[in-house]
Amino acid sequence: MSQSYVRLDHQFQGFPSGIASYLIPDGPSGGTLVEAGPASTTAALLSGIRAAGYDPLRITRLLVTHIHLDHAGAAGVLLTRHLPNAKVFVHPKGAKHLIDPSKLIASAERLYGARMGELWGEILPVPEDRVVIVQDGEMIGSLRAIDTPGHAVHHHAYYDVKSGVVFTGDVAGVRMPDSRYVRPPTPPPELDLDAWTASVERLRALEPRRLCLTHFGEFDDVSWHLDDLMSRLSHWRDWLSADLSVDALRQREVGLLTPELAASFERVGNYTMCVEGFARYFAKRAAA
Repeated sequence: MSQSYVRLDHQFQGFPSGIASYLIPDGPSGGTLVEAGPASTTAALLSGIRAAGYDPLRITRLLVTHIHLDHAGAAGVLLTRHLPNAKVFVHPKGAKHLIDPSKLIASAERLYGARMGELWGEILPVPEDRVVIVQDGEMIGSLRAIDTPGHAVHHHAYYDVKSGVVFTGDVAGVRMPDSRYVRPPTPPPELDLDAWTASVERLRALEPRRLCLTHFGEFDDVSWHLDDLMSRLSHWRDWLSADLSVDALRQREVGLLTPELAASFERVGNYTMCVEGFARYFAKRAAA
């Protein structure tokens, strides 16, 4: 498969293989960037773009798969300071939070407290006239937006109809290079297992040749990867319905990862936040 994109490593928290963006050159007139990442890593992102031989001024489209801060937190900083010719493309349910990120910031502050600045950097609003709302199935160049809730209600994956690549955001989970383990990122408050199952089936129906994960990198064993993700989601649901405990979940998975891999996964999808997402999920189902 010819390479139609360049993967860019944000070096999140000073480590490789945590958060990726993908640069898709569009010829001499422009370029598309998939994922903004957090503003704490903007310098690394811009350096990566330039190292790939590309001028950030040529980027005209910034696509965010969803509005969580590790995917879209830098959108305002990038558009107002570094990408003057770009617009940001976003799910209809996420657009208002890019234009006015105050609720997004308040929610994140409850989770991260004093670590907000360290983890996510400066979060600026995106000017409304530079926000483009993207509908399910809409084409942006060769990329088709695929509405894929489950991890978040405001989630798109982007399928490149030319190359068969899917830029998955978080709907295809978290996996580290050279690993055979896929972790479902299940933070509160929008975990929906039924919706997630349907979203994965939408990805399967595309018969993609490759999954490009934000966390982290490219994987060609598409069927195995999605099977492992859905199996782990099912196991976690069963285990946590019986014992809603971070320690219990961690003990269940002892031996699946080396200490180094375990640390990599914790940086981008830690067990505590995953369990909090299931707690919210179980509570909503009990109240329904």
